[in-house]
Amino acid sequence: MGNRRKHLCVLGTVALFLIYLSFDGTLSSWFSPSSPSAYHVAYPRNYKFIMDDTPTCRTRTPFLVAVVPVAPSNVAARDAIRQTWGNEKLVLGQLVQTLFLVGLPGGPDAGQQQETLNLENRQHRDLIQSSFQDSYGNLTIKTMVMLEWLAAHCVNSSYVLKIDSDMLLHVQNLVKLLLDPSTAKQNYMSGLVWWHSPVLRNPFNKFYLPKEVIAEPEYPPYPLGMAYVMSLDLPGKILSVSPRIKPIFIEDAYLGMCLKHLGILPTDPPDSTMFVVDPVHPLSGCSLSKVIAVTTTSIRQMTSYWERSKTAEAKC
Repeated sequence: MGNRRKHLCVLGTVALFLIYLSFDGTLSSWFSPSSPSAYHVAYPRNYKFIMDDTPTCRTRTPFLVAVVPVAPSNVAARDAIRQTWGNEKLVLGQLVQTLFLVGLPGGPDAGQQQETLNLENRQHRDLIQSSFQDSYGNLTIKTMVMLEWLAAHCVNSSYVLKIDSDMLLHVQNLVKLLLDPSTAKQNYMSGLVWWHSPVLRNPFNKFYLPKEVIAEPEYPPYPLGMAYVMSLDLPGKILSVSPRIKPIFIEDAYLGMCLKHLGILPTDPPDSTMFVVDPVHPLSGCSLSKVIAVTTTSIRQMTSYWERSKTAEAKC
């Protein structure tokens, strides 16, 4: 009986070792879908805007447009942003406008969600909705649709910030950075820049891509999707080269691929503490005084940080 257990243990160890090898891509073909197209995104470039009556970039030309891609059902996040940093409209003498980008709701209550969105937009006029299905797998489509809208309406504005709905934005610090004479007015993209980011070959990782999709071991540099800012000449330029680059489902890495095709490198912010993806909570007053965008764990925490950022406590 003891020898049988030892034999089973050895077999288990061998199995685990084989799985370990597959993590490094050695046996990834065992787990990969048969077609590399599974890792690309169908982006036919024919989506229509079905909710688009915001005055932003039409009757108003902001210096900075903040666009928040958000799930249609996430009314709570939108309202929290409207009541905090999204309500800061004149900052250091510059007009700032915040918009929310959604796709089509899904699920059994999609019709009710759509009616809620219609009512919400009639009240705030800050929603942009396009005809793609809103889902995590369609984030690249959502990003490209955002660029389409900006290229069509906001070329006279200076900058756009794409920011996730769970982020705290310190609007004044961002506007201060963008007004700095050293900040480029064109071909500018910044945020938490990922340099030498490896293409993950572990088939069990949700960001896995096989060599048939991307042969290079590293992605071109790109700012992490949680929050990045770009000059408003870039949306049109990215759209112009995107037909030559098949979109992948990792939206921020795909933007890096487009930037590489344009011969443009993203710019690191002057201070690494300006964009923070994995902070140690709670944030100190000193951190709040320097940050531009930081991930939060809840609406309550984001609201609390925003309130604290307005007090004398937020200093070093």
